[in-house]
Amino acid sequence: MGSKNKLRRFKENETFSNVFQPSRDELVEGVYELKANWRTSVFKNDNPLVLELGCGKGEYSVALAKKYPNKNFIGIDIKGARFWRGAKTAIEEGISNVAFLRTQIELIDYAFAENEVDEIWITFPDPQIKYKRTKHRMTNEAFLKRYKKILKTEGVVNLKTDSEFMHGYTLGLLHGAGHEVLYANHNVYKQEGSPEEVTSIQTFYESQYLEQNKPITYIRFKIKH
Repeated sequence: MGSKNKLRRFKENETFSNVFQPSRDELVEGVYELKANWRTSVFKNDNPLVLELGCGKGEYSVALAKKYPNKNFIGIDIKGARFWRGAKTAIEEGISNVAFLRTQIELIDYAFAENEVDEIWITFPDPQIKYKRTKHRMTNEAFLKRYKKILKTEGVVNLKTDSEFMHGYTLGLLHGAGHEVLYANHNVYKQEGSPEEVTSIQTFYESQYLEQNKPITYIRFKIKH
């Protein structure tokens, strides 16, 4: 993407009512104004709140919002020029139960209050295979602690990935720490009984992986409180 295109998207994001771009200081220095208030201030309802972490172009968040009009969705990514597409689609199609937050996933517990979130989706994260990159792996212990903080006691996390490594790493970590694995599948499109919201929604890259016969894996779990 050219720098002119990026700048245009950044400018357009600033005009979108469904995009929120707090600075790091806004989140960390005080109490962010939307923390604990996403339902009342943004969505104007009391429906369940679902986050997609590392939402990329926002395709999954928008598709989930269309599929579940009685839930609120927030796609989160540091790359605003990417989720511009999802935000624009939502506005053009009048999808009011999805929003986008531009921030680092590391700051998630500054953006949301304890017990504010009902569900988390992590879709196709970078597996960070090299050992020195493990601190960025989105299902490591440090990230799970952040998720636990903002999730309700019965809240669930969904991990959908094309990385067998990430799937195996996460399963091992969950079992080792005594978290509750509700469902795990090495190839959701080949095995019967896969959850419908996992197989009925595909991102652009996911459809490419499927064309290459790459298995898509999925885990649904609860973090031990």
